[in-house]
Amino acid sequence: MANNSAATDKKTVKVTQIGSPIGRRDDQRATLVGLGLNKLHKSRELEDTPSVRGMIDKVRHLLHVDD
Repeated sequence: MANNSAATDKKTVKVTQIGSPIGRRDDQRATLVGLGLNKLHKSRELEDTPSVRGMIDKVRHLLHVDD
């Protein structure tokens, strides 16, 4: 039971893709795919880690972020 409570205590961040990767650099497109985003207005709830935050910062102009 303790494992379930530990999993629910993790902080998450909700990201929604609001910009198209068309005409963007390949690394930005790959970052969106790494975040699990590939279509406009698609949302994902991701674990709030430094690596995820770095990916979000790289393509912040294509995302809407809810903490």
